[in-house]
Amino acid sequence: MATKAWEYFLADEFALRAPGLSAAKSGRVEDDPVTPRVLIVDDERLLADTTAAILRSAGFRTRTAYDGWEALETARSFHLDYLLTDVMMPIMNGVGLAIAITKMLPSTKILLFSGQVETSDILQQGHSQGYEFPLLAKPVNPLRLIEALKGIA
Repeated sequence: MATKAWEYFLADEFALRAPGLSAAKSGRVEDDPVTPRVLIVDDERLLADTTAAILRSAGFRTRTAYDGWEALETARSFHLDYLLTDVMMPIMNGVGLAIAITKMLPSTKILLFSGQVETSDILQQGHSQGYEFPLLAKPVNPLRLIEALKGIA
């Protein structure tokens, strides 16, 4: 799969705007039981891994999954505080995953992100079942992402 320009933008933008945040923090963060835990789910592996690295540098504990089923399995042992998931994924879309996580772990805060126009139909399906989740548009500015995670209650 080819790397998209916005993936480079994501990493470069973070490096430019938050140079004081160091990946060296990630070892200490992993050992801290009160550090917020984020599960990042995206079928684009590079984006999921880059987002995880950015969030670790900002003081979050992270895990990645590359599809909805893997995310559900990871959620069983990771005890996440936040779910950050792409909407448009094969097999299980992000709204379906968000609904399943909400049922499994009701205290989990959920944030969706997508670069696809088709997400409105999927979001509407969730809304018709009584679920509403915040959505960020890709490409996501790293600082905006961090603010959004810290701001959802």
